[in-house]
Amino acid sequence: MIKEFIRSQFQFNVDGTALDVSAIHRDGDQAPIVFLHGFGSTKEDYADIVRHAAFDGHPFVAYDAPGCGETRCADLSQISIPFLVKTARAVLEQVRFDRFHLIGHSMGGLTALMLAHQQPDSVLGFVDIEGNIAPEDCFLSRQIVDYPRDGAERFFDDFIERTRHAPAYASALYAASLRHKVRAAAVGGIFRSMVDLSDNGDLMSKFLGLPFPRMFMYGEQNASLSYLSHIRERGVVLAEIPDCGHFPMYSNPVLMWKAIAAFIGQRN
Repeated sequence: MIKEFIRSQFQFNVDGTALDVSAIHRDGDQAPIVFLHGFGSTKEDYADIVRHAAFDGHPFVAYDAPGCGETRCADLSQISIPFLVKTARAVLEQVRFDRFHLIGHSMGGLTALMLAHQQPDSVLGFVDIEGNIAPEDCFLSRQIVDYPRDGAERFFDDFIERTRHAPAYASALYAASLRHKVRAAAVGGIFRSMVDLSDNGDLMSKFLGLPFPRMFMYGEQNASLSYLSHIRERGVVLAEIPDCGHFPMYSNPVLMWKAIAAFIGQRN
């Protein structure tokens, strides 16, 4: 069998917490691409990059965030968006990507935004797939505030059931794997930090202040987001994916990859 990417385990510490990060990656002679998955997803969301000729020659890395997928974290209570940003920086050291295109979905989009804000000279371009840039983006994470329960497992059980019946593309598909892809003890810290940053982190200014090309990708069902015209006027490329809600990689992956390829292809 020809392996089109490499699967690796990266061991390091973040803030004194031991991590064993599961990643997929490949080498190449074009500009590297870094993928950060959303809450409830895994690195495999992006494995199909190898199926699309537009990305031939581009090195890439995608990995399971702490608390997710096959990555092991010694202390799940430490996980937050700042912790995930430090994890991303450590992974970049492992794969030795100095300058790269950055692509993040939802939780990964917020992580990518904070990473890009901290080291803008490293980023060639940023595709933000419905990552948090305003308080209204917390429709999943704010449930930690709106629907509190005693115990992480009980909250997660209820969250999964609400998600299963949400009137949006791919909601039931997404809900079906949540329990297998996320550790319940990691959910509270992730969600609370996402809400705090969305409400108090001045994310819109950070996003609009980035000194490199940016695309904001969103599903057709979320075309009512209040800030879309504002960010377009400030030079952000908008990519609306039809027949899609919050999860273009599940609902309409072909058009998702085409939009990413067009954006990156104009900037190589």
